[in-house]
Amino acid sequence: MASTFEDLEVWKRGCRLAVSVYELLADCRDFGLKDQMQRSAVSVPSNIAEGYERTPKDFIRFLIIAKGSCAELRTQLYISTRINLVSTQQSETLIDETKQISKMLQALISNRQQQLTKQ
Repeated sequence: MASTFEDLEVWKRGCRLAVSVYELLADCRDFGLKDQMQRSAVSVPSNIAEGYERTPKDFIRFLIIAKGSCAELRTQLYISTRINLVSTQQSETLIDETKQISKMLQALISNRQQQLTKQ
C-alpha cells in the first residue's frame, strides 16, 4: 500500500489530467462550461487525496466520487467537441485518459473493498 496519496499513480495521473484541462481551456470564453470542466477535473485527484486521509471505508466512498467526476469530465469533453470548443484530437486524448483513470479507480476500489471484507 502507498504510504501517502502522493505515491498513488492514479492521483498523479489525475493531477496531470487537471493541469491538461486548465491548459486546454486557458483561452476559453465559455465560462460556464470552462468552470464546470475545471471543477470536474480538479475533483478527481482532490477526492483521491481527501479519501486517502480518512478511514478505509471513506476512502472507497471518495474513490467512487472521483470516478464519477471522471465520467462527468468525459461527458463535458464530448459536449465541448460537439460545440467546437475543443478539437476532436484534443478531446480524444483527454477522453482516453479519463477512461484509463476510471479503470485505475475501479481497480483500486475493488482492491480496497476486498481488503475491508477480509478484516
